[in-house]
Amino acid sequence: MTVPLTKAGRHAKIAELVTRHKVRSQPELARLLAESGVEVTQATLSRDLDELGAMKLRADDGSLVYALPGEGGGRIPLARVGTGETPAARLRRVAEELLVSAEASANLVIVRTPPGAAQFLASALDHADWQSILGTVAGDDTVLVISRDPQGGESLAGSLVRLTDRRGQTA
Repeated sequence: MTVPLTKAGRHAKIAELVTRHKVRSQPELARLLAESGVEVTQATLSRDLDELGAMKLRADDGSLVYALPGEGGGRIPLARVGTGETPAARLRRVAEELLVSAEASANLVIVRTPPGAAQFLASALDHADWQSILGTVAGDDTVLVISRDPQGGESLAGSLVRLTDRRGQTA
């Protein structure tokens, strides 16, 4: 039985499969998804892997397998495989698509996204490795961004909004 999933649900299933299995290729991942009841086209799967920041890394046995940023407890600030897109460019692209607003208080910034998108924006922020950001916490449609500077929230909120080329969205 094929189960229709939202994009976020499909991304979660892909992350689960890549974490549980040594996935060496897109056709192999498509087969695993199909066995789980999720049918995807090759184009959709390729786009999903790109959006998740998936990359191929060498496994213990020497084979190349898909991995997601942050697996193994560390960040992997590498350009995405095959695209040449840097983490900074990925952050700009993701922010343009997902950042709705940013509001600051002291060293905290609350960033709003569409429902289900907060973790993607938080991941892009984490992997962009901005020195002004101490860390992020993502919910469903909200990201808490913590500035290193005790009073740096307003400046950080402004920098995030400027990524989207929009003005006046900070509160």
